[in-house]
Amino acid sequence: MAQKTALIVYAHQCPVSFNAAARDVAVEELEDQGYRVIVSDLYAMKFKATATQDDITGDVKNPELFQYGEETMQAWMEGRLSEDIVAEQQKVEKAELIIFQFPLYWFSVPAIMKGWIDRVLAQGFAFSLQKVYNNGIFKDKKAMLSFSTGATQSMYQPDGINGDINVTLWPLQNGTLHFCGFQVLAPHIFWSPIYCPSEGRTAMLEGWRARLRGLMSEKPLTFAPCEFFDLSFQGGFTMWPKLKEKQKSERYGLTTGHHLGKPLPPDNQLKVLPECENGASQDNSNHSFLFNGFIYALIFFFIFKYLIFYLLDGKKTV
Repeated sequence: MAQKTALIVYAHQCPVSFNAAARDVAVEELEDQGYRVIVSDLYAMKFKATATQDDITGDVKNPELFQYGEETMQAWMEGRLSEDIVAEQQKVEKAELIIFQFPLYWFSVPAIMKGWIDRVLAQGFAFSLQKVYNNGIFKDKKAMLSFSTGATQSMYQPDGINGDINVTLWPLQNGTLHFCGFQVLAPHIFWSPIYCPSEGRTAMLEGWRARLRGLMSEKPLTFAPCEFFDLSFQGGFTMWPKLKEKQKSERYGLTTGHHLGKPLPPDNQLKVLPECENGASQDNSNHSFLFNGFIYALIFFFIFKYLIFYLLDGKKTV
């Protein structure tokens, strides 16, 4: 059997940082599991973060009105992307698992990692108009975020000063990883390690090591599949009316982004939830309706039983 490959895209300037330690734990544990682990140390590589015309060798189609997305897609098709981009794309192609390891900067990834995303995940290579989300190019690969924060966990709660971390994660996990088709595993968040004693940081790293042992058996996060939407310009790429009507009876929205004006499904971007807590099912069926009907019937049965019991003997209490 061919050796499995994992890619760690790593962004931190300091080789003795907590993020470096988290990277090293991942390398050690995955290698122990038989993986070939590739690390793209973006700062050490001096990876170019800016998406410019220099990313293309040879002439561009329209030098007067340069459009990066169109030009790089054409260059990818013709094998004319710059060597550093091609090298990273080859790593992505080989990997079954990609881990993005970084400190949270301004509620997102560091600029050098954003540059990696902008330049490496080019149109054609990572997505196309026909191949996005659950039908995406990388639907057979898994990806996840592993990052540290400066703020405490309570500051990223729905009532915390920084707001709900699920909202923060939506653009990265849905708009980047899931958009390219990746099966997105729940993020691993190291809450404010800079303010933890050494014992606390050690415990965090051991928790990361323990999770890595069973990582590939984890189920991915849940997102609304393309089949939930009318994928036409006439339909506006919006949710099918019948599905929207069905969701009116649900307690929560489908996902963090597709909330439909309802409360957000709890921790939709942090963990895999039972289907009864999260409306986004991967098949558009009547299972949820049947399950809810069963619950309502059960509740009615017990209420009816209690009323009969009470009427027969008013002295009884519950």
